[in-house]
Amino acid sequence: MTVKEIAEIVCKTVPLAGLAFLLIQTTGSGTERTEKPVLHGKHWVAITGKPLAATVGAMTFLKGGNAVDASCAMLAAVCTMYDVLSWGGETQALIYNPLTKRVIGVNALGVAPTGATADFFRARGLRYPPEHGPLAAVTPGTPGGLMVMLAEFGTLPLRDVLAPAIQMAEEGYPIEKQLADSVEKEKDRLKEWPYSRKVLLPHLGSSWEAPEPGEVFRQPDLASTLKKLVEAETRAL
Repeated sequence: MTVKEIAEIVCKTVPLAGLAFLLIQTTGSGTERTEKPVLHGKHWVAITGKPLAATVGAMTFLKGGNAVDASCAMLAAVCTMYDVLSWGGETQALIYNPLTKRVIGVNALGVAPTGATADFFRARGLRYPPEHGPLAAVTPGTPGGLMVMLAEFGTLPLRDVLAPAIQMAEEGYPIEKQLADSVEKEKDRLKEWPYSRKVLLPHLGSSWEAPEPGEVFRQPDLASTLKKLVEAETRAL
């Protein structure tokens, strides 16, 4: 039975379904190829995988910020939401400068410690650097990359760009199911580190130890760190 035939039966039994039938008729036979709609913006477009972060980008444009300001604000928000990025991670960016007609690459990878040599890991019985833990980490590159982009190409102060991320960290935001599931899945590894356990596992001892989807997720220490960055810029200016 086709969708159209089902709709005809429904319309005969439920008069109010007539509108739905008309909508089905106007969508065609269902054989057309679907595609993502093209997004158009007369002055700006803010796009990221997280709706809350995209809203932050829109707010930044409304403050008078340019594309780099909005991108940095969205980056800060996404890092605060622990998506595929975090404040302890790395960032790469391509920026087109319409004045010089050039594309600039920003590589905010972070730097490995000078002591992280092959001999250092061999002395600990490791053939390769570990995948997890402090010995796997480089110096966080994202904060520096964000500030370089703002200093070179932005127009707003760091205070305005980080304000939404600071609010999200301090007051909290409703955590998404995807992150809650990820935290629950990795909870045994997170328990190895006291701070990770404290921040990411608010329900220790229960059957579900991660934040519940929709639960307000707060990170006051992160908010304090971001405020210190803003304070440092304010003093310098």
